[in-house]
Amino acid sequence: MKIFGIVVGVLFIIFLVIQFFVYKSRSTIESYPYIVVKDYTDFEIRNYEASLFTSVKLETNDYKSASSKGFSILGGYIFGNNDKDEKISMTSPVAMSLTDSITMMFMVPKKLTIKDLPRPNQSEIKFIEEPAKTVAAISFGGWANTDKIEKYKKKLVSALDNENILFKDQFYLLGYNPPYDMIGRKNEIIVELK
Repeated sequence: MKIFGIVVGVLFIIFLVIQFFVYKSRSTIESYPYIVVKDYTDFEIRNYEASLFTSVKLETNDYKSASSKGFSILGGYIFGNNDKDEKISMTSPVAMSLTDSITMMFMVPKKLTIKDLPRPNQSEIKFIEEPAKTVAAISFGGWANTDKIEKYKKKLVSALDNENILFKDQFYLLGYNPPYDMIGRKNEIIVELK
C-alpha cells in the first residue's frame, strides 16, 4: 500500500509539472486580437481586428467528429503538410462555425500574409480573410461538447434579447486550450452583431 501511495504521489507531481509547462507555453501563443467595448453580467461586446485564417469545411454538425477531423487536417498543414514542408506557429483560439456543416479555422500568425503561406497539400484547406467585426461573447470552462455549446448559445441569445441587441445568425465556438490541458480550460460562443 505504501508503494501505491508513492507511485500515485509521483504521478500527481508529474501531472502538475506538465500542466505548469502547458500553462506557461499558452502565454506565448499568439491570440485573435480584440478590444472589449462593453462588459455585461453574462457576456461582453468585443471589436475584433481583421485577420487571416486557414479553414476546412466539414460536412457534419457533430462537434466531436468535426473537431477531431478538422484539427487533424489543419494541424497537419501547420505542422508541415504543405508544399514547402514548412511549420507555422499555432495560434489561439481554434474557431468552429456552428452551422449545419462546421468550418474549423486557425488564425494565421500576424507576421504572415496570404502570399507568404505555403500551399496546402490537402485541397480542402482554404484561406479566409475575416473582416473587422463586432461580436458578443459568452465564456464557459471545461471541455466543450454539443450539450454545453447549445446551452451557452441559448444563454447568449437570451442575454442579447434581454438587452435588445440585434445579432446575425452566425455563431462560432472558440476553444483556447490543447486537449491535454486539464486546468483552467476556456471556451467561448461568439456571434456577430448587426
